[in-house]
Amino acid sequence: MKNFMKEFQAFISKGNVMDLAVAVIIGAAFSAIVSSMVKDIINPLVGFIVGRPDFTELFLVLKMPVDYTGPMTYAALTKAGATVLGYGSFLTAVVQFVMLAFVIFWLVKIVKNVRTKFEKEEAAAPAKPAPTPEDIVLLREIRDLLNKEAK
Repeated sequence: MKNFMKEFQAFISKGNVMDLAVAVIIGAAFSAIVSSMVKDIINPLVGFIVGRPDFTELFLVLKMPVDYTGPMTYAALTKAGATVLGYGSFLTAVVQFVMLAFVIFWLVKIVKNVRTKFEKEEAAAPAKPAPTPEDIVLLREIRDLLNKEAK
């Protein structure tokens, strides 16, 4: 058991695992932002152009329940047991995915450009000389003292 815990601790403390954990947390938060952008900004704009602001209500009834007299909404029909093909929700999910992929593409592109620029600046900067070893400094001081006495 001790060996297992030691292996687990080594695994969990590796840099890649921690990077992955951070990426998943940021990705979840980022997904919420993109979902809100699609739901609250993109869908209303597309809905304004197309004429229907809520894509979740786009559906096709494949089989209607017998003697159904309720409202013809997606939620009501599925609750009543109708077989409903809800392509509007799928369309919304596709738009969210495309927007998320687009934003991540630009984010990666910007980070790559900044990193490349930083690496070029770092390579162009002159390297600082290594510090002079203590024995050399001491020898120089002795030389200077000897030169000073000789004069």
